[in-house]
Amino acid sequence: MVLRPLSHITANWEATWDDDHYQLETDSFTGDLNEIIDQIAIATRPDRYHDNEDRLAERVLTELKWPIQKKGGRWLGADYQSILEQGAFRDFGQKELATAAAGRVQMALDFGQPHFDEMDDAHMTMLAALMTIMIYHRDCDGASVRVPEQIDG
Repeated sequence: MVLRPLSHITANWEATWDDDHYQLETDSFTGDLNEIIDQIAIATRPDRYHDNEDRLAERVLTELKWPIQKKGGRWLGADYQSILEQGAFRDFGQKELATAAAGRVQMALDFGQPHFDEMDDAHMTMLAALMTIMIYHRDCDGASVRVPEQIDG
């Protein structure tokens, strides 16, 4: 769910799990995937992960002038994943993305869902989207994701 949307960048999007990480493969994003999983695992749990996502959406509204608005806790006017992707271009160090992803992981753990496959479908889809966006921005920026200590400092 994370790598397939990036198949337009590199065709090798299938990944093989090997005990505690994905096997590195030529012409794939498996190395990036392993790194962002590690980053999310050590990230500090936010009080409200939706706040991190909202900050990305607010950038799209104010800086890109997209005709979006928030009603009842939902952003309307464009595809939510597209909103987050565009808002993340100014997410230096991918702090908002990583924190939102960590919050979604912690929420799943709170609900007794210790594996990605066991998550609620909507949260699984959004976690995968956040991770895809993180990898996409790594490729676009040509830089690696920094660990949280480096992001906050």
